[in-house]
Amino acid sequence: MPIKTFRGQMADNAQDTIVLHTNDGSTGYRIVKFQVITAAPGTANLEHVVKIYKVQQAANIPLGTNLYGKIDFADNTLLACAVTQDYTSAYQLGWNQHIIFDQEIFNQDIYVTHTDVVGNALPVNYYIELEQVKLDLNQNTVATLKDIRNLS
Repeated sequence: MPIKTFRGQMADNAQDTIVLHTNDGSTGYRIVKFQVITAAPGTANLEHVVKIYKVQQAANIPLGTNLYGKIDFADNTLLACAVTQDYTSAYQLGWNQHIIFDQEIFNQDIYVTHTDVVGNALPVNYYIELEQVKLDLNQNTVATLKDIRNLS
């Protein structure tokens, strides 16, 4: 199936919407790649937490609250998460960790959140690849009902 790609840059404590919904819901998606990188490597100590959700998260988060920085694998609306660290010191190496729940198929919009948990409020770049999956009527109904249930 075809691959759709999305990329963007997010400010600290921000949320982006990836618009995927269709009128009939017959196209599903699965995340196959999710990568993040700081917008300014080597310029500050930072730790970005970037997550992808099936449902919109709380909006208007005050700076420094780190609400988007908490990771909870028990949350069934979480589709993927990534953490990247970077340091100004030549003696400390940064690292990246990416986890994708790749068996999750969805047919509605998804939401990307970002927090710099160190508090430097620096932006981050993200790249997402989604595999398109053709859904039959039963799969379409199941995916849509799961999304509706997650909204309540």
